[in-house]
Amino acid sequence: MTFAPIVPWPLLALAFAALLGFTTWTYVRRESTRPRRTSKPAALRGAAVVLLLLAALRPGWAGGQAQTGTADMDVFFVVDTSTSMAAEDYNGTSTRLSGVQQDVMAIAKELAGAKFSLITFDNKANVRMPLTQDATALQTAMATLQPQNSRYAKGSSVTGAAQLLKDRLEAASEQHPGRPALVFYAGDGENTSAEAPAPMNAGNVAGGAVLGYGTGQGGRMKETSTPDAAYVQDKTSDTPQDAVSRIDEGQLRAIADQLHVPYAHRTGTEPTSDMLSQARPGTMTAMTPDGPGRVELYWLLALAAFLLAIHEPLRHLTALQSLRPAVRKEPTP
Repeated sequence: MTFAPIVPWPLLALAFAALLGFTTWTYVRRESTRPRRTSKPAALRGAAVVLLLLAALRPGWAGGQAQTGTADMDVFFVVDTSTSMAAEDYNGTSTRLSGVQQDVMAIAKELAGAKFSLITFDNKANVRMPLTQDATALQTAMATLQPQNSRYAKGSSVTGAAQLLKDRLEAASEQHPGRPALVFYAGDGENTSAEAPAPMNAGNVAGGAVLGYGTGQGGRMKETSTPDAAYVQDKTSDTPQDAVSRIDEGQLRAIADQLHVPYAHRTGTEPTSDMLSQARPGTMTAMTPDGPGRVELYWLLALAAFLLAIHEPLRHLTALQSLRPAVRKEPTP
């Protein structure tokens, strides 16, 4: 059997000491005034308090089923919105960004109750949504997300959001120390910046995944998100032809190694359960001192304390019912 106290050990020890001292003082005082009379209600109240203090220790043993602890978790989505994410090679002819939108909402549904943040990057990185538990806000932000217009594309780095992500992770850690942070990076790995990508050293990441979109054959990209938009042209070719973007899984795997999370290639044909199973390291499981599962026993002590204390209001109720209004005698003439 182990214990997982709901308050620090020193406070519980102080409470036990205070209870013991008060009980001893009460007993000595009562014995000095009424040595042959004992107080059963006082003993029951004291026993109930002791049981509540023991329940605060949260005794238990290993076993049972552990559930994912998402209420105390920060989830950061880092999404590539460069022009290449408009390539139409996801699940046939859909854009890569449409696949990201589906996967992000699937993850948010699985981790309901966590706080979510959305960071996007193309020419520069932006915080589209700060940490919030409002899943509707995340859905709205993802639904309105569009790839960068090719006219404004100036080359993007696959790790362009590294510094911004690191800053957000540090701020979250300072605000809630010890709270695990998950990072889900979604992109195609295509680096169009003139400089080599900087390392993705984001800090302490508890879990997540790097999600890769695109194919080796590549796909064409429209200049804008409007249906009648023209396709981006390959300016390096001597003859006019549509530009083709291809996934760079080498870059994506390198980012996954730097973040210490798994890499998963997303083509639109795999179920989301496959992605989530890969994106679940052990730190995402609610852990206890005994491992991933624990049988709690505190409720038995709390129930016993309730049964010991229930007599008190019943005793007062009985006393109130036994009271009778005084009968006023009329003076005789």
